[in-house]
Amino acid sequence: MTSTPIMVTPRTGPVPRADRALAPDLARGAMLLFIALANAANFAFAGQPGLDGTPHGLQRAVNFVLATFVDSRAYPVFAVMFGYGLVQIARRQGDGARRILLRRNAALIGFGLVHATLLYFGDFLGAYGVVGIAATLLLLGRGDRFHRVVLWLWGIQTVFVGVLAVLALAGARGGDAVLTNTPNPSLAAASYGRSLLDRLAEWPVHTATVLPFIVIVWLGIWAARHRVLEEPAAHRTLLRRVAVGCLGIAVVGALPHALIAAGAVHVDAATVESMARLHAVSGEYGGPGYVALFGLLALRLSGARRGRALLAPVTALGQRSLSGYLLQSVAWLALFSPWALHLTGTYTAAGAAVAIWLVSLAAAQALSVAGHRGPAEMLLRRITYRSGR
Repeated sequence: MTSTPIMVTPRTGPVPRADRALAPDLARGAMLLFIALANAANFAFAGQPGLDGTPHGLQRAVNFVLATFVDSRAYPVFAVMFGYGLVQIARRQGDGARRILLRRNAALIGFGLVHATLLYFGDFLGAYGVVGIAATLLLLGRGDRFHRVVLWLWGIQTVFVGVLAVLALAGARGGDAVLTNTPNPSLAAASYGRSLLDRLAEWPVHTATVLPFIVIVWLGIWAARHRVLEEPAAHRTLLRRVAVGCLGIAVVGALPHALIAAGAVHVDAATVESMARLHAVSGEYGGPGYVALFGLLALRLSGARRGRALLAPVTALGQRSLSGYLLQSVAWLALFSPWALHLTGTYTAAGAAVAIWLVSLAAAQALSVAGHRGPAEMLLRRITYRSGR
C-alpha cells in the first residue's frame, strides 16, 4: 500500500463541509456520547473512574457497560481523529501548513488552559495542542518508511497487553476489595473559587499524564496518509480487520475489570489494581477499533440517503465537536458541583449524559440547517487562519 503525498496544491482556509469525509464527523459526533457518559460520572462521583464501588440492581449493568465500552475507550477515538486531521490540514494548506498547524495547536493550548481553569480539570485540548506541535515538527514531514514505525510500536504494545493479561490473571486472588474513585478536589470543592484554584493545580498534572497518547495520534497520521477514511471502499478489508481485532482487544481486556465493577467478581486490592492497569492499556485499542467501525458504517451509508439523513444530527455534531465538548463541561459544572445543583449517583449521571448529548445534537443540527459553524470552531478557525470569515 502506498500513501498519498501530504503536500499538494494548497487550498487555503478550512475545509468546506461539502468536501468533508463522512466517517470522521460521524465518529466524533457519536463518540461525544461516550465522552459525556465518562465525564458526567466523573463529576457525579467527584473522582475517577466515576463508578459506584458497591453497585446494586441495574447499577451493576450500567457499571459493566461503562467499564467495557466507554471508560478509557472513548478518548483514543479523538486522538486518532486528531492525528488524521493534522494530515488533512497539511494536505490542504501545502507549503503554509506548518505555520497554520503551529498556530492552530498553540491556540488549542490556550483553549485548554481556559477550559481547564474555568470548567474541568480533565481537559484534553491542551494536551492535543502540545502533541500537535510535536507532531507537526517531528512527524508530518517524514516518509512512509518512518511512519511504518508506528505499526511496529502498536505490534509491540499488543504483545505487552497479552503479557499483562496473563500476569494479571495468574496473580488474581479472591477478596473483598471494591473499586474506589480517586478523588479530584476540584470536583468536590465547596465553592466555584475553590474549584478554580484546584483546577489550576490539577490540569498540568493531568495533561502531563496523557501526553503519551501521541502514539495514538501517530496512528491517525498513518491512516490519513493512506486516505483510509476518505476512501473506505479501497480499505474495506483493513477496516474490518482493525474493527474486529482492536475492539476485540479493547473488550476482552476490559472484561476482568468490568466484572469487578459490576460486583460479579470479588478479589483483593492488588488484583483490582492489576485489572485496572490492563483495562487502561487495552482501552487504547478502542481508538482505532471504533474509528474503523465508523469507517465501515460510512461506507454502508455512502449510497443510502435515508440513513445519512437519519444520522445528519450526529454528523452535524461531529463537525462541531469542540463546541459540543465545551457545552458538556458547562453542563456538568452546573449539574454536579456541590455549590450548584449537586446531583449525584449512577443513574443521574447516565441520564444527564444522554440528555445533554441529545441537546447538543439538536443544537448542532439547527446550526447546520442555518449554515453556521459552532462558536468554538469559529473562534479556533479565526485564530488559525487569521480570517474573519
